[in-house]
Amino acid sequence: MATEESVERNSSLLEAVSSALVRLHKEQFGRGPTRSRSHFTSDDGLVCVLRDALLPAERKMVKLGQQERVRETRGAFQAAAREEFVAATEAIVDREVIAFASAVDPDRGIVFENFLFAPRDSGSS
Repeated sequence: MATEESVERNSSLLEAVSSALVRLHKEQFGRGPTRSRSHFTSDDGLVCVLRDALLPAERKMVKLGQQERVRETRGAFQAAAREEFVAATEAIVDREVIAFASAVDPDRGIVFENFLFAPRDSGSS
């Protein structure tokens, strides 16, 4: 059962991850999402949902029916920025990221940043 202190700590961590990923999107893409929210998906998983995250050119491509091209280019951009996203998340959560994947829903303008952490040492508390 989670204590009030652990819930507050998790909430602070999640807010910090969301803020860091918005900042990184602004730095890497020239424009950041308007809303973000991070969630622990399990003991070892975290997802950050970034809304209104597409660039103006990407939104135009969606209007032209080129969603797949948006997915491809966004995926390439995210792969290039992987180190920055992982490093920021590891620093905030104080856990090693062993897998990172980014996904985009072009029709909704939503980006999902997914992190999987190394399992915690079962001997520690």
